[in-house]
Amino acid sequence: MIFMLFVFIAGLYILDKYEFLLSFNDIDNIIGIIPVALVVTGIAGISALLWMKHSKQLAPVSAAIMLLVILSIALFPTALRGNWWIGTITADESGAAPDLTVYAPFGVNSRTAKLGDKSELRLTADLPVLDGATALYPVYAAFAEAVYDENAFSRDLVFCTNTRGAYEALISGDRDIIFAAGPSERQIAAARAAGADLRLTPIGREAFVFLVGKANPIDSLTYQQIRNIYSGKTANWRTLGWKEGGKIIAFQSPENSGSQTGLQMIMGGFPIQVPQPLPDASLIGTNSLMKQVSVQWRGVQPVIGYSYRYFATTMYPNPDAKLLKINGIEPTIENIQNGSYPFASDFYAVTNGEPKRNSKLLIDWILSWQGQEIIEKTGYIPLKSYIP
Repeated sequence: MIFMLFVFIAGLYILDKYEFLLSFNDIDNIIGIIPVALVVTGIAGISALLWMKHSKQLAPVSAAIMLLVILSIALFPTALRGNWWIGTITADESGAAPDLTVYAPFGVNSRTAKLGDKSELRLTADLPVLDGATALYPVYAAFAEAVYDENAFSRDLVFCTNTRGAYEALISGDRDIIFAAGPSERQIAAARAAGADLRLTPIGREAFVFLVGKANPIDSLTYQQIRNIYSGKTANWRTLGWKEGGKIIAFQSPENSGSQTGLQMIMGGFPIQVPQPLPDASLIGTNSLMKQVSVQWRGVQPVIGYSYRYFATTMYPNPDAKLLKINGIEPTIENIQNGSYPFASDFYAVTNGEPKRNSKLLIDWILSWQGQEIIEKTGYIPLKSYIP
């Protein structure tokens, strides 16, 4: 009897841990309810085995129940991620991207932010090799233009291989500083395996935003509703108040990308449902998530996606998409600065080990008023302690 009580409590603990008890009324699809069914099956099966009188006649029944319990336990991790599909149609992220050449350092008519005064730091030799996230390229390109001597500058000093490529290059020793969001768990593991020591210096703040098509009548979601969508519990817009919206198409970015790491941070280590099959091949598209988010399907725009505010509003905006409020709070500069928008976080200058020589000089300058001025003029949020 005590063991049965323990099994029951353990089952409730698992359901509570993964927020099935909290969000039970918001589970609106078969894939989302399967983890609950597996836990209930496991509890019922173990209870039945404890109550049964074991005999030769009941041995086949006991074996069948035991097999059912084992299958329930084995399939639970797969059920949490909704990973039941083979050969499905998923989104294509390989297409269009913003034109980064307009932000290239020392380029003709470059759009890089300019200082109001001459830079207090000037590097003329041993220039640090930079790389980073696509969305942060305008920032660190402006750093290089402000600080590096133009006569000593060459194009192989400032790269943009995106977050994933930048971390790989830093870990391998091919970059001195990269500019990105914090590393994913896989990137941390890769650094540890390579003997790299990732050091993160916060240099500014940015908001992680969720987007839908402009025709979507939903303007605000709660933090919990976002978690329900990306954990697979909520799969229909009707549950969120849009009766005509149909099935939610929740696009995701590639693993180890800056935006996917941002989603993982928001989910707090919670299992994220794998991208579900698209209802039609025409929805695959050849553009980035920023363009796919406004796709039409059966007369509505059923997609939700995510990005960083600056990328979504300045670098690669989609006029047919809108940013959602979270808990009723808009991702404005003021709300990011005062901390009321819940998905605001630091971005970093990342080095392999403690920054030294010119890398340290550059990072120290970035944390000065001039570096923070560049961040603010680019369109990001400077660190609060550096705002006049």
